[in-house]
Amino acid sequence: MAKPAKGKARVKITASGKKVSYGQAGKAKGGGPRVKPGTSKGDAYCARSAGQMKDYPKAARDPNSPLRLSRKRWKCAGTKSRKS
Repeated sequence: MAKPAKGKARVKITASGKKVSYGQAGKAKGGGPRVKPGTSKGDAYCARSAGQMKDYPKAARDPNSPLRLSRKRWKCAGTKSRKS
């Protein structure tokens, strides 16, 4: 299993063999998981990253970009984070 870059939480190996690290490493304040889809924090992330999708169309088109992988982990649908 590949190890993510320093300061990153996850890693994905693409079909071409490229390693893409994404997500903030570490635990949340209470010691629980940092990413909790379906919460107000998730909605805030999805709204913020939807703006990044407009500003960075190259990253928005690439399914293996850190932006797209993080949005998938937060379960973003537009500007909202889904519970499941």
